[in-house]
Amino acid sequence: MNKKLESMIRFLIKYNTIFIFIVLVILSSLISDVFFSAINLSNLLKQVSVIGIVSIGMLIVIITGGIDLSVGSMVALLGVSFALLINILVLPAALLITVLIGLFIGSISGYLVTKHKMAPFIATLALMTIARGGAFIYSKGAPVIFDSVGGGLMTNFGNESFMGIPNVAIVFISIVIIAQIMLKYNVFGRLIIAIGSNEEASILSGIKVNKYKFLVYSISGGLAGIAGIIAASRTNLGSPNFGVGLELDAIAAVVIGGASLNGGKGSAINTLMGVLILGLIGNILNLLNVPSYPQQVIKGLIIIFAVLLQRFEDKYQS
Repeated sequence: MNKKLESMIRFLIKYNTIFIFIVLVILSSLISDVFFSAINLSNLLKQVSVIGIVSIGMLIVIITGGIDLSVGSMVALLGVSFALLINILVLPAALLITVLIGLFIGSISGYLVTKHKMAPFIATLALMTIARGGAFIYSKGAPVIFDSVGGGLMTNFGNESFMGIPNVAIVFISIVIIAQIMLKYNVFGRLIIAIGSNEEASILSGIKVNKYKFLVYSISGGLAGIAGIIAASRTNLGSPNFGVGLELDAIAAVVIGGASLNGGKGSAINTLMGVLILGLIGNILNLLNVPSYPQQVIKGLIIIFAVLLQRFEDKYQS
């Protein structure tokens, strides 16, 4: 094979997520003349912020070779918890307690996975069911509306912008930057990548594998807490129906971003691109008035394509 052609193919494979994103942006602009309108772009950023924050938590769990199916239900439970708390407590206390609850629930998953060697799929599936049930119990099956001054402040925050960028998107992007720095330059990030790449070798190297695996589930829970707060703030209420299927969207975003479900590989920036790609696809289909059910089929096909592309990339680069 011609060396120039081969290097071009390698380049395209390496940065396939970015190229897919660019192609989708071009297609979006051609399909709809309102795509680049300020209102549509702002709505797009608001829509992807919740799934984006959850996806970063999912990413660090997947990097260790695990999975967290509880995040969607946790967004519902923590959104309801925040709505209940903000109606009886001052705003800072409600924010802090909600995130702490998320950290605690995530820690339960981490405890089951590390201490009792429970399969991550089973442990987080159980927590998914418990969290969703808890959301319905605490809300009594009905949305909990903000009715305090703090609630009004959070509603304004969730729907307003700073210099044209939605506040919730700023929160999401900030989390992406922190996660990228952690994964690339921080010891914690390098250790979880090492654990995902080869857990047995990590143990033999003296790395406290259980400690770090426990922490990634805790962090995922904490980020679900932040996502729950944002979801509730955007709608002025906490609902037990928040986040249905969100865990699958998060997994899809992480996989589209090039992370390996086997662990040891993943990037916060690429996950951001995966989130934006999913958001763009949903945005295009909404602009074309495509119903929600076909959108689910398309998302499923995208996941299959992303995994096959990843295998092709691994095979080609080996």
